Amino acid sequence: MNERKPINFTIVPDEASDAPRTYANFCAIGHTPFDFTLSFCEVLPPTEKAVREAATDKVLKAPVRSRVVVPMAFVPTLITALQEHLRACSESGGNQGWNKPAVH
Repeated sequence: MNERKPINFTIVPDEASDAPRTYANFCAIGHTPFDFTLSFCEVLPPTEKAVREAATDKVLKAPVRSRVVVPMAFVPTLITALQEHLRACSESGGNQGWNKPAVH
């Protein structure tokens, strides 16, 4: 019989990838029973026209720069990783002057 042994490995990003970096300063979050959708947007200072329109309907639209859908089982790992990186950044003094980010 051929028994399979578990192999432990670490997954790392392939830096040779041509995937572009995308800037976002707002993240809207939605979910279904199966996955989470993270819609990353870039919020810029609004134009006068956008302010007038927002005064009426109380909505200011921000362009979606990237939308990522992750399975429900992935979310706890993502939260833990973000918390660890935020802690490490805070300990190194890297978050001086930050406000709490807007996440919905």
